[in-house]
Amino acid sequence: MNIKDAQSAVDEWIKEHGVRYFDELTNMAQLTEEVGEVARIIARRYGEQSEKESDKSKDLGEELADVVFVVLCLANQTGIDLQQAFDKKLDVKTKRDHDRHQNNSKLK
Repeated sequence: MNIKDAQSAVDEWIKEHGVRYFDELTNMAQLTEEVGEVARIIARRYGEQSEKESDKSKDLGEELADVVFVVLCLANQTGIDLQQAFDKKLDVKTKRDHDRHQNNSKLK
């Protein structure tokens, strides 16, 4: 599924199962919460913090999907074609950073 299809799927889900989109500010707060859950897993599972027993069963993929879902909601309700925006961003990054990372001695 591409991003455009994902945006449509989220919109259909909201129409079929939700009452309406939460307002943009509520969704921004929700996005922050979901990113925090991803950060907690990463910090404990891959970083230097120890992972609590209660966190070991948390699914990083599921938490990342929560982030994507809320981002798609925000794009839908603000009229952003995220596929177009992503394609444009990838093109900009490709042109700008073509040699930048390959020539970075810190990454060797």
